Amino acid sequence: MPETEPWEYSLYIPHDPRAVTVCRRTLRLILTMHGLIRLVDTAELLAAELVSNAVRHTKGPAALRVSWAGGVLRIGAWDADPEPPEPPGELAKLLGAEAGRGLALVRASADVWGWQPLARNGHRGKYVWCDLVAA
Repeated sequence: MPETEPWEYSLYIPHDPRAVTVCRRTLRLILTMHGLIRLVDTAELLAAELVSNAVRHTKGPAALRVSWAGGVLRIGAWDADPEPPEPPGELAKLLGAEAGRGLALVRASADVWGWQPLARNGHRGKYVWCDLVAA
């Protein structure tokens, strides 16, 4: 049974594509330990897309943030690039594309998503997030 008390985890990652796997496995462990195993597959997909974008499209550090409050799981990735993410295209039109599907998958799989400018540890950047409602 999922916990009712709010919680939050942050994982700071280097600029390294292998960090995506570390984030996915860490997220799976966090959700399993908090009784949210039914959200793991979708949450892993969302986290992988957000972290992958942070690592692929920026040159600096990044972070994964996962929080739970009021029956909502929020997954977000901070990166050191303050520029807004490219707006997601229509997923159906991107299925055969080599790139550009990440935020379209996030938009299609999450209940809501967004981004905001955010500074962390003296680095300007942005925070791209999405929510999964555990109904």
